[in-house]
Amino acid sequence: MKSKKYILSLLSVYLVYMTHGIQAIVLSQNLDQFAAQWGTDEAGVYAVIGYTGLAKFISVWICGELSDKIGRKIMIVLGAVMYVGFFGLLLGTSNLVVAGVAAFLAGLATSFFDGACYPVAQETWVSSPGTAVILIKGVISVSGLIYPMLVVGLRSSGNWKAGVLLPLVMSVIVLVVSLISSYCYDDERKRKKREGSAAESGQQGKLDDDAQRGLARFVRKPPAFVTVGCAIYGFIAMAAMYSGQQLLTRFGLTIVGMDDIGAASLTSLYTGGSLAAVIIWGVFMAKFRWRNLKVVLVDLIGAVVSYALVCLIHVGIVVQIAALGIGFFAAGGALQCGVTLMQEFHPGNKGRNLGIYYTFMGAASYALPVIQSTLTANSNEGDAILQSLLLNLGLTAVGAVFMLYLAFNYKKWFGVSVMSPRGPNE
Repeated sequence: MKSKKYILSLLSVYLVYMTHGIQAIVLSQNLDQFAAQWGTDEAGVYAVIGYTGLAKFISVWICGELSDKIGRKIMIVLGAVMYVGFFGLLLGTSNLVVAGVAAFLAGLATSFFDGACYPVAQETWVSSPGTAVILIKGVISVSGLIYPMLVVGLRSSGNWKAGVLLPLVMSVIVLVVSLISSYCYDDERKRKKREGSAAESGQQGKLDDDAQRGLARFVRKPPAFVTVGCAIYGFIAMAAMYSGQQLLTRFGLTIVGMDDIGAASLTSLYTGGSLAAVIIWGVFMAKFRWRNLKVVLVDLIGAVVSYALVCLIHVGIVVQIAALGIGFFAAGGALQCGVTLMQEFHPGNKGRNLGIYYTFMGAASYALPVIQSTLTANSNEGDAILQSLLLNLGLTAVGAVFMLYLAFNYKKWFGVSVMSPRGPNE
């Protein structure tokens, strides 16, 4: 830990992502209720969800750059204010246009959080920055595991809006905690400014050193399309995660014929699988020094199998096992590993690589709800959901083929097998 002074700032990060775990699924988990409140249908709600992705798509790259310019605290405070606005508007509005504005606010807030919170975790927990980031995924999974079952209970008692009030209160707590917290990056930035230090130049030098170390690992440089493929993987990984997160409960209701509790359990199983993967992959990467590409390859093959089971066998127990598998393989860190993978195959400015990768992620988080809305408007909901899951089966299969290509050529490019443990300087 950097200093006990910054424990509260680290706590603010985990509170942010515990709230985000609910924000990401609050609309899909209460889909019928919001459709009635806004005077629309399922396609209309999916269209509103799409505005969240659109906002993230157009802002995430900018927010990463902005966080370095204006500091972490103000980014988190502004994100919390936007979350308060989002949940407050969900509670109060009966207007579909206002609901779309609220969803756009939520996506923008998520970009503000991502631009500041990931760096805060790494800058504060300096002895184990990887653990700090993995725990972010962990708290998202915990809230996503509990929330679907909570929604069923609240809906049964006729008090479904309490499921929106809860994250609103959590957002207010995030706002208060972030306002009273100190952030080490901001403090060091102020100190360097007082000392007249050329902070920007120093940071650029560090990035250049990292790039040189990455380039030095190449025996032969990969072709340029590999970098493009790694960026596109961000789209595939986000799409695979989105479908599990947003559609499994509705899939259980409309296609498998489950009751509310059984259908909600699919999302909880998905989230439980993602939480288990965070722990297991964390151990494998730390103790057994698995390479990022090896983890991503296993994840994609597992995701293909899991999505195939969901699409082809509509039996309760099989779908539950597949939901667990989708959570483990598609949402258990595959997205985060892709960031590191892009940096490995394209050494350079980390902020720029992160921005490119997250832009493709944002494109998926916008495109998938739009596709879902279009499919739902043109067919019944069950068929539309199945078509979306089949699309994800195809995307993960394409991703698996690409990663197999990288794995087979890894030794030619880096001089070592992808199956070998990472070296001490990798």
